[in-house]
Amino acid sequence: MSEQKPREQWGTKLGVIMAVAGSAVGLGNFLRFPVQAAQNGGGAFMIPYFISFLLLGIPLMWIEWAIGRYGGLFGHGSAPFILNRLWKHRVVKYLGVIGIFGPIVVFIYYTYIESWLLGYAFFALTGKLLAIATPEGMKGFLAAYQGLAPGSNIWTAYIFFLITFALNFYFLYRGVQAGIELLCKIALPVLFLFGAIVAVRVLTFGAPDPARPDWNVLNGLGFLWNPDFSVLTNANVWLAAAGQIFFTLSVGMGAILTYASYLKRGDDVVLSGLTAASTNELAEVVLGGSIVIPAAFAFFGLAGATAAAHSGAFNLGFVTMPLIFGQIPLGEIFALLWFALLFLAGLTSSVSLAEPAVAFVCDEFDLDRKTAIRRLGVVLFILMQFPIFFLGHGVVDELDFWAGTFCLVLFGTIEAVLFVWVFGIEKAWDEMHHGAEMRIPGFYKPIIKYVTPLFLCFILGFWFYQQALPLLLMQGVSPEARPYVLATRFGLILLFLAIALLVRIAWYRKKAQGKVE
Repeated sequence: MSEQKPREQWGTKLGVIMAVAGSAVGLGNFLRFPVQAAQNGGGAFMIPYFISFLLLGIPLMWIEWAIGRYGGLFGHGSAPFILNRLWKHRVVKYLGVIGIFGPIVVFIYYTYIESWLLGYAFFALTGKLLAIATPEGMKGFLAAYQGLAPGSNIWTAYIFFLITFALNFYFLYRGVQAGIELLCKIALPVLFLFGAIVAVRVLTFGAPDPARPDWNVLNGLGFLWNPDFSVLTNANVWLAAAGQIFFTLSVGMGAILTYASYLKRGDDVVLSGLTAASTNELAEVVLGGSIVIPAAFAFFGLAGATAAAHSGAFNLGFVTMPLIFGQIPLGEIFALLWFALLFLAGLTSSVSLAEPAVAFVCDEFDLDRKTAIRRLGVVLFILMQFPIFFLGHGVVDELDFWAGTFCLVLFGTIEAVLFVWVFGIEKAWDEMHHGAEMRIPGFYKPIIKYVTPLFLCFILGFWFYQQALPLLLMQGVSPEARPYVLATRFGLILLFLAIALLVRIAWYRKKAQGKVE
């Protein structure tokens, strides 16, 4: 192995755990999870959810931590070159392109949505947001903010986008220790504190309307958690649970690979990975399950909570919750805490989405971090204009499906198969335990070798059988939106090919230098 230039490393064990947990703790914990639970059997949803956590989430977390640390030993922090270390085949590096492509595409639209939270925090503090008293008025405010309402524009939202974009690249520019690690060590405890304050306030709502004593938080918790076991025979519920685990843990994204590549050889990946995953679950199940749905039930009753759960995560966060805060004392403060915790959760996730591309450019083109950040910043800023200005034409939905759903499962499957079947389960098992302070229970060995890959293949197969053809034929897409959807797909193909070309160029540069085989 040729000599590698020194790479950045995490400053402390706590720092890397907080960074990986920060990558995982995002908007999905507080908005997507309660919606998924309410729509898929309430308490019964937690059965496939925790089974997916044990059979998919935890194994993939360990797999990604181990693969990332292993690749970092050779000076690589991006998926194409890391996966090539598992199997030296000419095709593998192109499979790894997904691990750069996916996070970049999610970053392109996620950062804009993240900026809405900063804007809403500002409007909550000024009182402008909570002055709106009707669902129609709140939906109209959101549409106007997004520039989708007749006569509105997006320039107010664009200012908050610029601030959010600058914050992301400020922490990326500062580096792994002084930027990302510092951000997560501050932001994660703060957002947990804010979440706990909001959750306690929600749980003390009681019955806000004396004329409707059945509209109370206790019944709201029952609405969310009372199990409907009949849904367990529905394959879609199991797929929803598995998808939520992927979404919430950020596995299959490529970010954890890059974060783990900054570990030292003797750093523990077993306990650290388990701790990061558990921190995320605490945020999701305890805090995420205690705020939005119980609050909606207490103020709007069964019909209102049901409507809120089926209105989607956006309406739940940007319409339902502000209406609730507008009806309680000190509502401006609690609304500020709500949007601030969501913004911090989004910020710690979005910096992790950009880091795989940063690591790729730095490691494989031998650029210093600051130069890489400046060049990537220009490219990503240009690409981000498309979801901003074409938001109302299905562009974000298209980006979210291919990068934020499909690529996650596909890349997770590739990682699992390469690590346990090509690299070999025995070598993989030893690699995971190198420097570990605890041993993985022995029953996980066959789970990681057989169950996790088969589970992933089943999810992919079921999707291709049930949804691939209607999606490709754009069934359900309005005629007006179809040109934009087609243009988005064409753009995604071009972006994927561009990254693949850069991987090829970098590969031959490294090969000429004797740094890859």
